[in-house]
Amino acid sequence: MINEMPTLKEKLQGRAPKIAIILGSSLGSFADAVKDPLRISYGDLAGFPIPKISGHAGELVVGKVGGKEIAVLAGRAHAYESGNPAVMRPVIEALKAAGIEILILTNAAGSLTPKMRPGSIMMLTDHINQAGMNPLIGSHGDENFVPMTNAYDLQLQKALKTAAKKEKLKLHQGVYVWYSGPSFETPAEIKMFRLLGGTAVGMSTVPETILARRFGLRVAALSVITNLAAGIEGASPSHEETKREGAKAAERMKTLLTRFFKDLK
Repeated sequence: MINEMPTLKEKLQGRAPKIAIILGSSLGSFADAVKDPLRISYGDLAGFPIPKISGHAGELVVGKVGGKEIAVLAGRAHAYESGNPAVMRPVIEALKAAGIEILILTNAAGSLTPKMRPGSIMMLTDHINQAGMNPLIGSHGDENFVPMTNAYDLQLQKALKTAAKKEKLKLHQGVYVWYSGPSFETPAEIKMFRLLGGTAVGMSTVPETILARRFGLRVAALSVITNLAAGIEGASPSHEETKREGAKAAERMKTLLTRFFKDLK
């Protein structure tokens, strides 16, 4: 008989976090803030995809942040790596089965407005699925008709704003546009996204939000602004810039999230 790989709940060794966070590009250093860490490689977890993009470690770290037990996922797989928008579904399902109730998503994004400069942090209030993909396509059952009116939990948004105020951090708010990638957007596409009401653009997060809402998790999301989008003030984004600017903003993100977790009821 072939031994099945242990589930995430089994690998947690009795720990019971209710909150999980998925770290975006170059935010992996947040995992270093975890106290009394239990480290689990994605390769040791059934169904967890191994990220193939630099800046995504592919490791789950469970421990205390701000006094709360948190499951920190250092890295994600993106839809553009395989063409599968549901690539993170096994992860979201495993988190739900392990008792996670709240999912915090983070990402690196390009700003669609000159007023929001690289290094800024933006809280997502809504999103636009410009990629044209959906991680629930092919699933059956009425539970897949997921309402997305309040995809980003209003109470969690309020708590993030309060945490930012306490730490004297400027927290922008706006609409995130999901672009499939991996190529960056053209200046013409950026003009269109701005006309549609977008505030920032990136290549992740939206499919995870849809999946999380499908499985009943409360969601909040934050973007680290790593660049001005293509054509704005002559900008021409690169992955190197994304990693460099994301790393610079990581400390502010760590301060914000630590306060948020500490105060969260």
